[in-house]
Amino acid sequence: MEELKLPEHFEEYAEGRKAGFLKMKAAKEQGKKVAGYFCTFTPLEVLDAAGLLSVGLCGMSNETVSAAETVLPKNLCPLVKSSYGFALTDKCPYTYWSDVIIGETTCDAKKKMYELLGERKKMFVLHLPQGIEPAYVKAQWRSELRRFVAFIEKEFQVELTDEKLRAAAKKRNQLRSERLRLMEVQKLSPAPISGVKLYKFMEGLSFNFDLDNAIAAVKSLRAEILKEYELADKTPAKRRRILITGCPIGGVLDKVVGAIERSDADVVCFENCSGIKAMRCLVDTEREDIVDAIADAYLDIGCSVMTPNEKRMENIPKLIGEFRCDAVIDVTLQTCLTYAVETRSVRRLCEELSVPYMSLETDYSQEDGGQLDTRIAAFIEMLAEQRK
Repeated sequence: MEELKLPEHFEEYAEGRKAGFLKMKAAKEQGKKVAGYFCTFTPLEVLDAAGLLSVGLCGMSNETVSAAETVLPKNLCPLVKSSYGFALTDKCPYTYWSDVIIGETTCDAKKKMYELLGERKKMFVLHLPQGIEPAYVKAQWRSELRRFVAFIEKEFQVELTDEKLRAAAKKRNQLRSERLRLMEVQKLSPAPISGVKLYKFMEGLSFNFDLDNAIAAVKSLRAEILKEYELADKTPAKRRRILITGCPIGGVLDKVVGAIERSDADVVCFENCSGIKAMRCLVDTEREDIVDAIADAYLDIGCSVMTPNEKRMENIPKLIGEFRCDAVIDVTLQTCLTYAVETRSVRRLCEELSVPYMSLETDYSQEDGGQLDTRIAAFIEMLAEQRK
């Protein structure tokens, strides 16, 4: 068996990711199989029921973008370039150790990237509907999940019984519910935890392959936050409360959320796909047909690839109210066309709600860091002036 190697610059990685590397290395050495995936539309219950370790592969660093640009166009989404770059350079052990990679037909850039990844790794592509209407769409998506179940059974020589799938769905529901309860501590005023710290913790959960341990870690952090909050000064908060919507922001977290919090505001709600919206899509585990139940839950995620994306427009007003947000900041990664087009709809929605709105377009480089700091600081200052 080929020796399993850690990344060349292992010591430079954050502690959570380093711990994940070590756990996966040990699991692979014990014969465990790994499925990499890219999107919240991937039905993790199917992978769990098959006994596979699942790990997110979305690139969140500018480190491998230049390598990816030797194959991909430069005017492409940084998340796609980063993800492919890590596969191309073998700098991500999660990609390297994946026995299969699950893709989903969200954006066109990802679809074409999967063709290239398929030259290097075993790929399975889920054909996601581009909307939840008309009525036959649900039937198509349910059929697609059955095709996925059949693929996993054949590829890994396992039987995915209803009992296994139902048990896996209950466990995933539990983790989603606990993550949701953790994110909802930000409804408190003043906000009890930094948005950057909260997001990094949530991001780190995708590298915790023991679901019971992950659930316990979420519960523990929530209890710790609330305990400290009880002892903290309850002086009415002067910091503005911000809702983040738009693209996945793992690769621009400090550049955007860090800048907001350095400007004396708090990010109290992440509406985007790594945040709250997917956590509210629970599987109805009492349904007679558990595969249909899993399919229906995932189809309810309000992503910009859906046409029309009514779910997102329903979520934002609710979340503004629940988290008592003073403003919305809409983050778009460069050339992410579906989210870029939707900025008009989100802006109009915020105008109707009389909620200040700001749109930011960025990539994984640091070239626009100073400009973003200035723009964000001016926006937060405007919010402060409005309250006087």
